[in-house]
Amino acid sequence: MKKLLATLALTTALTMPGFAMAKPVTFTTQLNSYGGNNAFLAFYVTDASGAYKGSLWMAGGRTRYYRHLSDWDQATGGDVSQVDGITGASVGQGQQLSITLDLKDALFDAGYQLHIDAAVEDMRDSPSEIVVPLTATGAGQDVAGKRYIATFRYDM
Repeated sequence: MKKLLATLALTTALTMPGFAMAKPVTFTTQLNSYGGNNAFLAFYVTDASGAYKGSLWMAGGRTRYYRHLSDWDQATGGDVSQVDGITGASVGQGQQLSITLDLKDALFDAGYQLHIDAAVEDMRDSPSEIVVPLTATGAGQDVAGKRYIATFRYDM
C-alpha cells in the first residue's frame, strides 16, 4: 500500500495542479512507416542530473513488453505500477498519437527533460528515442526521432 501511495504522489506531483500552477501540454508523436507491429512508447521525465522523476504516459498495455523500453525499465527498476492509470493503446506505424496532460509549470525551464522510449515487437528497441528539454521556447518545435518516431512536439 505504501508503494502505491508513493507512486500516486509522484505521478500527481508531475501531472496534477495541486497547489502549484499547471498548464495543459499536448504531446504529438508521429510514427514512421517502419514495416512492423504497433509501437510501445514510454513518456517519462528526468531532472537536470538525469535522475528519473516520473512517468507521464505509456502507449501499449501489455506489461510483458515494457522491459523492451529499456531506459524507462532501468530508470523504474521495471516497476509497472509507475504507469498504473496512465496507459493507452500501442501506436501503429505511420499513425499519430496525441495526448494532453496537465503539467506543473515548475517542470519547464528548470532542467527537466522528457524522454520517449520506443519498442516494436520483433524489431530493434529504441531507448531514449526522443530526449528533449522541457522549455517554454521548445514548445511548438518539431524534434526528429531516431528510429520509429518521425517527429515529436509539445504545445502549451
